[in-house]
Amino acid sequence: MARSSRDGSGREVKARKPRAVEKNADNSAEPRSSLFVGSTEKAFQVLHAFDGPQRYMTLADIARAADLDRSATQRLVYTLETLGYLKRIEGTRNYGLTSKVLQFSHSYLKANDLIDRASPYLLEISRNLGETTNLHELDGHEVVFVARFPGAHLINIDIVIGSRLPTFFTASGTAILSALPEEERLDLLKRTPLAPLTPFTETDPKALLERVRVAARRGYAVIMNETVMGDISVAAPIIDEHGRAVAAINISVPTTRWTKERAEAELAQHVHVAATSISKSKFNRYAA
Repeated sequence: MARSSRDGSGREVKARKPRAVEKNADNSAEPRSSLFVGSTEKAFQVLHAFDGPQRYMTLADIARAADLDRSATQRLVYTLETLGYLKRIEGTRNYGLTSKVLQFSHSYLKANDLIDRASPYLLEISRNLGETTNLHELDGHEVVFVARFPGAHLINIDIVIGSRLPTFFTASGTAILSALPEEERLDLLKRTPLAPLTPFTETDPKALLERVRVAARRGYAVIMNETVMGDISVAAPIIDEHGRAVAAINISVPTTRWTKERAEAELAQHVHVAATSISKSKFNRYAA
């Protein structure tokens, strides 16, 4: 209960309750700008509820995954359904995403100058070596697959555009981190959940940082079986026109046909040359 006191005229004045500090989506308690629209954030929380393994969910499922109350969830789901981003699964109480959500991805990929500049190098490596090549962009403590050219062999790691992986657990992420300042590496490490993805995932912070430093000395990174079993990845960082590491190119090969030693000996030069060539080309992110 709020305490009360009396002002100079003797009138009783109730003390104001301290305002609760609302947590941000990243669980930080920093005060938000008055320009921030909370209802928009909640709408995206509903859409992100479908990031998990469930393709279809009931209102209760969505509310739980989005960390919202049922009433707010019902209104948001109805709005998103009306706008065409969610659909009701006929004969059930479930909802699912619609293909309209893909329009955001299409627009982003179409406008991404880095993808345009990197794709010829990815395609050339894929054709010449017959192996899968990828372009990853840094996004917070994760890397995102933004371009992928599958190899010619039947056995390929099945990862789709838009997939995300922890930066510190990937060769591409390690390569990007190797070109960043130490204090930024430490900050990203603090924000990275160190839950292993495979039995071979390195989760010791000191070992992860040392691996980044080794990659900085070599100019490339090599990781095996740490994000996906049966995968060896060799990557090199891409530097933008401001001298900042923003992405990486990697070659992914299966352990059924390659050893880590052979992959490092034969593939490191390819990713290093391609990454350097892409870095030297001038980025024009805001071209019309």
